[in-house]
Amino acid sequence: MTTAEDRSESLRMIRDSAAGIAPRTSDLKRIRALRFTEPGFDRSVWREMCEMGWLGLLVPEDNGGSGLGVQEFCALTEELGASLIPEPLIAGALAARLLPPDQLAEVLSGERIVLPAWQEKPLSLDLAAGGTVFTNGTVTGKKIFIPMAAGADAFLITVPGGCALVERQAAGVHLDCQTTQDGGNQGTLTLENAPAMFIAGDVSDAFETSIMATSAYLLGAMDRVFGMTMDYLKTREQFGRKIGSFQALQHRSADLKIQVSLARATVNAAAKTQDDSTDPATRKAAVSRAKARASDAASVVTRGCIQLHGGIGYTDAADPGLFLRKMMVLAPAYGSAALHRARFRDLAPAGDED
Repeated sequence: MTTAEDRSESLRMIRDSAAGIAPRTSDLKRIRALRFTEPGFDRSVWREMCEMGWLGLLVPEDNGGSGLGVQEFCALTEELGASLIPEPLIAGALAARLLPPDQLAEVLSGERIVLPAWQEKPLSLDLAAGGTVFTNGTVTGKKIFIPMAAGADAFLITVPGGCALVERQAAGVHLDCQTTQDGGNQGTLTLENAPAMFIAGDVSDAFETSIMATSAYLLGAMDRVFGMTMDYLKTREQFGRKIGSFQALQHRSADLKIQVSLARATVNAAAKTQDDSTDPATRKAAVSRAKARASDAASVVTRGCIQLHGGIGYTDAADPGLFLRKMMVLAPAYGSAALHRARFRDLAPAGDED
């Protein structure tokens, strides 16, 4: 049985392991260099992440993974968010949890990148929309908003009853990539009788974990940009004084700190619920609460930090803008705040309000 002390040590070790690739003191030069390139991330860094066991963090030990919990994965993705890491670890980890053991070796080593494709409609969390179907060894349909799709070697397509594994270069597969606000990309995948391998099973639990991890990534991003902004207020001078001494800016900073703190409390509580609860409705309600809070707070905090930087904050050369652009991509990913508030209202116990 995992004790509180064991869990605390595990979380600390996960955060420490992230410092080698995603240090909170990074200058973000690598992130800037990868913007608006294809595939938008570094495969050598991806392999390094895989060598550290990050992709298989949630994969059972019997299948070659670490078998850790959602709290550990969220601790990791929070650190990735603080450094704006573009490698699609959240999406890749979702696929790794759903792949059968005989398909995992190359994926967990980082030599092969498989990304999930689940969304068919905007503003939807429906994993069984039915528009994409598997029949007689082939899959037909269309998937949208696939994150960092330009770097995929294969796609794991959600279909009724499970998933279908499709090679990117297979006949009947057409991928169209669009550039996103943060300089990354997202794909639209059109499938016409594309040869595929069917993988039966329920994808919902892995999907919920991806929503949680995205919430934690947003938490890391807003926490880092808030810290950067506080440092700026302590050093920037105007009218012969550090601007951090101005009362109006102190009040604004306090409001932003509250947003970060509330998001942290909500995300941490929801991650713990995923590890401790066995009730599906309770777990999903906690996920939606976290995603709604993280999306809203990330929007408020990143925009507020831009304003606190003044005119320079609106330039592309200023780092806070990178966090704002990442927020604009991830806040609606895996469901917007409004969508998750609606799902929370449907699932939460009476009287439980965010």
